Amino acid sequence: MKIIYMGTPEFAVKALESIHSEGHEVLLVITQIDKKRGRGKKLQPTPVKEKAIELGLEVYQPDDINSDESYDRISALEPDFIVVAAYGQILKKRILEIPKYNCLNIHASLLPKYRGAAPINWAIANGEDTTGITIMNMEEGLDTGAMVLQAEIPINWEDDSEIIHDKLSLLGAKLIIDAIELIVSGKAEFIPQKHEKSSYAPIMYKGVGNIDWTKTANEIYKKIMGLKPWPSAFTEYKGQKIKIHKVEVEIKKHEHSPGTITEVDPNGIRVAVSDGFVIIKELQFPGKRSMSVKELLLGNDIEEGYIF
Repeated sequence: MKIIYMGTPEFAVKALESIHSEGHEVLLVITQIDKKRGRGKKLQPTPVKEKAIELGLEVYQPDDINSDESYDRISALEPDFIVVAAYGQILKKRILEIPKYNCLNIHASLLPKYRGAAPINWAIANGEDTTGITIMNMEEGLDTGAMVLQAEIPINWEDDSEIIHDKLSLLGAKLIIDAIELIVSGKAEFIPQKHEKSSYAPIMYKGVGNIDWTKTANEIYKKIMGLKPWPSAFTEYKGQKIKIHKVEVEIKKHEHSPGTITEVDPNGIRVAVSDGFVIIKELQFPGKRSMSVKELLLGNDIEEGYIF
């Protein structure tokens, strides 16, 4: 099949590799423009662009995917499919109608749940037991198109957003190949989404990580795991914003106010929550690297009785 691939972040790399290795003709790889990243603020290519160059594929980076120039370039290639994975721009109807078969999206949730930009983070942070990949036919709405394939994976207790990201990236790479084969063979069934059961996964931002210590221990744990490594869950200690990277939980009755530091030792900082304790094991002060509580206490004191 002749395919135009649209993707930008690391999540979209495995699917591009899969499509290429399966022998499909990748006519063009479309990705977002290079941006300045890192401490040196040097212009860096997107992960998808790096992989496309490695594979010897042509790359196109339009400011506006819906411009006349973009439309003309894409339509002139007469693709069988357009495959999209976390590209970063909304495609208008005339772009969606270009391919012979379908414009397919690899979405990292079990649609209709978690439509939007950050489905992995929110599924974990909200305490979901499962997540997955949905291959859907794209339309003008936000992740509203009919579903071609869907596969589910568990969210284990120890899974943070990085772990689930990598699992779903691999799953999406497999499912997109299966979906293309089904469609070309005429065996695909396009299942409409139940829009009344939809939920939204808005883009992550720094402020979303503020920990509410009145929540349960498990709710706080899941939020920390869902926001790891970015934007990170955080709390304030004496005017400083502290990022919390690793915790353990203990369900136990107590009479402390939520947010109270009840005990500090090299094994952790014990904080009271509504139904027990969250024991902070790894954290990060402003301008410092992430460190264990044992390392932190070598040169710093944490006040017992302080309320976050």
